[in-house]
Amino acid sequence: MLKGKHIILGISGGIAAYKSVYLLRLLIKAGAEVQVIITPNGKEFITPVTLSSLSGKPVISEFFTANTGEWHSHVDLGLWADAMIIAPATASTIGKMVSGVADNMLITTYLSSKSKVFVAPAMDLDMWKHPSTQRNIETLKADGVSIIEPGAGELASHLVGKGRMEEPENIVKVLDDYFSQTEDLKGKKVLITAGPTYENIDPVRFIGNYSSGKMGFAIAEECANRGAEVTLVCGPVSIKTENPNINRVDVVSAKEMCNNCVNLFADTDIAILSAAVADYAPATCSESKIKREKTDSMTIELVKNPDIAATLGKMKSDSQMLVGFALETDNEKENAIRKINNKNLDWIVLNSLKDKEAGFQKDTNKITMLSRIGQEIPFDAKLKTEVAKDIIDTIIGK
Repeated sequence: MLKGKHIILGISGGIAAYKSVYLLRLLIKAGAEVQVIITPNGKEFITPVTLSSLSGKPVISEFFTANTGEWHSHVDLGLWADAMIIAPATASTIGKMVSGVADNMLITTYLSSKSKVFVAPAMDLDMWKHPSTQRNIETLKADGVSIIEPGAGELASHLVGKGRMEEPENIVKVLDDYFSQTEDLKGKKVLITAGPTYENIDPVRFIGNYSSGKMGFAIAEECANRGAEVTLVCGPVSIKTENPNINRVDVVSAKEMCNNCVNLFADTDIAILSAAVADYAPATCSESKIKREKTDSMTIELVKNPDIAATLGKMKSDSQMLVGFALETDNEKENAIRKINNKNLDWIVLNSLKDKEAGFQKDTNKITMLSRIGQEIPFDAKLKTEVAKDIIDTIIGK
């Protein structure tokens, strides 16, 4: 799975840097294209000449090449990479990653990276066990960085304990497994809805809700990263998509969202409806701004919007999968199960406004997955990027 992949190999200043030479050799042998970025201290342990001889590329260490003045763009590197692995990652480098101290090319590139980042720590056992290191490790995990745990054994200090950088062969396997996973939706067409809908009252006012679209966009990125061809139909949101395999369709109203979904659904393998769609819309929309009246009240007649999930549920074939969302405040499970049956859903993602980690505008969510055949799978509160992985893993049976 590494053939043709663009990998950034970051090397920081620790004795385990010698293992990075073997790691680089294995990555090249597996067919990956590798760009090495080494910290200034890293060059004290292994020379750039050795690394560039194996990678076939000049090793990057400074922001500028001294003799030519060439500037190395951390932004371009962040966009180029399919994955970034920092091995070894010292306690200092890990601390800089957490706090955003971008004083070298490696950390600057990490902060610009759009790809998955892996970290293989290497340090003495007391440094590894120190509370500050463990806090930093947990922060990186929360940021979505994968930690390749160090092994135990004799260390450079001649003490015995945990802190040895994982062996290169095992690191390559982690990367290979990651890319194997990201291809599990290859060839699939996925339709996703996200964000709110706005139902116009007049040219300047509307009925809407607090949805930010974060959950739907996270699902879209996850599906695209795993090889799917994604169409994202989204209401008015400020989020931008990152993966080029996402075709974004912007809409405003529930009717617009429904019409687009109906037109796209026949050619869809999986549809995931995470948008917060308005159930009702004003019966009429004033062409000009409604002025304040002398009376103390105003009545707006509302009419039902089309039910997108129910509409697609009637169209769904046996080969298609339809996933809905339920954000509830009362009788959560009962209402979610009713939606599954009434709308012909295969799965529903249930979250409750009673959970502090769930709801609109938040970066976290806490969900329970309910299936048509009676499965109930609860998850702990997580970042929405991690929740997206749980949702996709669940519906495809991983």
